[in-house]
Amino acid sequence: MAGGIRQSPDEDDLQENHEINVTPFIDVMLVLLIIFMVAAPLATVDVNVDLPASTATPSPRPQEPLYVTLKDDLSLAIGQDTVARPSFQQELDLRAKGDKQSRIFLRADRGVDYGELMEVMNLMRGAGYLKIALVGLEAVPTAAAPTTGQPQ
Repeated sequence: MAGGIRQSPDEDDLQENHEINVTPFIDVMLVLLIIFMVAAPLATVDVNVDLPASTATPSPRPQEPLYVTLKDDLSLAIGQDTVARPSFQQELDLRAKGDKQSRIFLRADRGVDYGELMEVMNLMRGAGYLKIALVGLEAVPTAAAPTTGQPQ
């Protein structure tokens, strides 16, 4: 027994045991492991979204991009086909061929509430698709008018 005290049969004196008791070290290591396992997911971003600046050069599109569209009436479409929300995850799996690492392009109507857009992103995240790219119109940067510092 590690950490115990042994008594020799001929003597009444107790002998010290020189073995190291590693049980407390293992307990501490397991507690630290659990703390890191709980804290690590909390330190990451919940929804990974690629948001390029509006004046950035667009990144090249894949051969066959997969578009998810949130229309102004809050209906969802994958590609050109309208999909009901209860069957959205199954249809997304079917269209993406089960590849959870494929990038999904999400576009929404200008009038759609931000909360509704986040709900669709959470649906996609719940289905296991974490690579989501937001689609927008390309804008040409406007040149700022020079200021002279004097009122006109």
